[in-house]
Amino acid sequence: MIKMIDLALTYGGFTSLDRQYLQEKFKRMTKQEQLDFITPPPSVLNAYFAEYYQKESPQKATDYYFELSQALDLMSDNPSFIEEKPFVRLNLQGKSYGFAYQTGQEEVATVFAERDALPVEQLCFELASIFPHYQLVAKEQVIMFPKKEPSAKVEDLVLEKVDLTQGWRLADGTVLLQGFNQEELLEVASQFEGQRQYGFSQRQYLLYIK
Repeated sequence: MIKMIDLALTYGGFTSLDRQYLQEKFKRMTKQEQLDFITPPPSVLNAYFAEYYQKESPQKATDYYFELSQALDLMSDNPSFIEEKPFVRLNLQGKSYGFAYQTGQEEVATVFAERDALPVEQLCFELASIFPHYQLVAKEQVIMFPKKEPSAKVEDLVLEKVDLTQGWRLADGTVLLQGFNQEELLEVASQFEGQRQYGFSQRQYLLYIK
């Protein structure tokens, strides 16, 4: 019970003045009922996430949410807008999305649409610009994971008839394309086969093709 009270004080919006109140409440609850009781409602979770994002950084916001998800068992492999567990809501070009971490210890998140979704590549680039510390891959759902240090560039690619896109081949064989214009970047990408991962850095879109 002590650990659950500590979780309530850290994440649930309770203070030390509530300790006795929590002890009495928890006596009549199962562990899951205790977790449900101290879990912030979606409105509070989203308000804190937005505040961290706007006042500090995108990474601070996701760090808060990942830590909360681990501590209060909010992770899910199949989240939905039925909202059995609270998640972060995103409005992307007028369309509603949810963002939730997947079950496990790794910092891997799922992004899912409420109804109609944006085209996958457009969605991935949009998310990459909002969360530039993540890379994304499109599988059955869009998956986000922390950026890793890329392999060294070993070869400049000669790209014809492009103005805003550059390309390199990395030491591990990955093709890296970088540019300011999504359409031109995707047109260049059509020349290469492989799994695509999306990123964003210094106002430019990144596309890794492995």
